[in-house]
Amino acid sequence: MDFCRSQNRKHPSKHNKKRLNPEQVRLLERSFTSNSKLEPERKLQLAEQLGVPPRQVAIWYQNKRARWKTQSLELEYNVLHQELENALVEKRRLEKDVERLKGELAKAQEKVLALNQTGSAQVSCTSISFDEAAGSSSLHDQGANCTAEKGEGFPLDQDFYACLIGENGSSWD
Repeated sequence: MDFCRSQNRKHPSKHNKKRLNPEQVRLLERSFTSNSKLEPERKLQLAEQLGVPPRQVAIWYQNKRARWKTQSLELEYNVLHQELENALVEKRRLEKDVERLKGELAKAQEKVLALNQTGSAQVSCTSISFDEAAGSSSLHDQGANCTAEKGEGFPLDQDFYACLIGENGSSWD
């Protein structure tokens, strides 16, 4: 029988632990906000102010740090998830642009083939660059010099010039 009583003294029952009231929790929250680590002196001071054992203050701090870490991880996850979603949307947009540009290139190449097959003037263009960032398609703004076989200058259709640009911005005949 004495054995059971000595066990109870070493491990007080959960019912003896005082539950913190809202004012005590607010005080602990303010203290946690200023410093998430609990120094021994601060632990004793808070325990005295709150009228609870220092161990209860230490456990509250430990639990609060665990909750805070979980919340921080959730916030970081949400930010990263949103960044991933934005990157995927941008990737899809760029893929559509690539497909659209490939279509324009194919149309322009067909026009060049048609011009070459009908015996029309041979087209030679130099100094054409495509401003991808601005999406500019004006050849005159880009300094294009397009001439027919006889050396005469002529305006070039905006859809047509895309086929004349190589991968690195150089032209082809």
